[in-house]
Amino acid sequence: MLNGAIYLQGMLVGASLIVPIGAQNAFVLERGIRRNHALLVATLCFLADAFLITLGVGGAGKVIAQSLILQLLLTLGGAVFLLRYGWSSLVRAWQATTQTLAQQGGMTRIRAVTMTLAVTLLNPHVYLDTVMIQGAVSGQYPRVQQLSFALGSISASFLWFFGLALLASWLAPQLQRVRVQQFIDGGVGILMWLIALGLLRHAASIV
Repeated sequence: MLNGAIYLQGMLVGASLIVPIGAQNAFVLERGIRRNHALLVATLCFLADAFLITLGVGGAGKVIAQSLILQLLLTLGGAVFLLRYGWSSLVRAWQATTQTLAQQGGMTRIRAVTMTLAVTLLNPHVYLDTVMIQGAVSGQYPRVQQLSFALGSISASFLWFFGLALLASWLAPQLQRVRVQQFIDGGVGILMWLIALGLLRHAASIV
């Protein structure tokens, strides 16, 4: 039976972890602004989060916490991807014109899917937030009540990703100006590099 108080705590914990800007949110925002597969990207991010939250509540976080090799592989893989993604964003910001913005908007469905999976599954922060932290928080409750926590957290993910995609699409006419896009792409590029550098420092501490 659903426990309202625990469900609400799951929503609050999930929101506190998912709302801060990261690779997933930046990509959803970008696709929303360009009105290109925004709902598809939001759906994939939500489904991936729901799956990982379920794993975390089920106890999978202990496996990652106990495997230094797995942590190192996830961290280095994520850093390499984010460095490349950040570079691409900075190049787009530098080369942005009205013509190039129109060309960049049309990402194919297959590429949108692969990029979404990459920014999700190659980002160690996703595993830390969904699997390890939420798994640890839910562990304080009896097994029968952990479902309420998981559903609350999954609900927060659903509301955030679809809300972000729809809001970005709604604001697209104002955000598709060249200067605004340069600012967004430049900011995303710098953010991705900062996250990547943080991952590299974490990898060094693991070794």
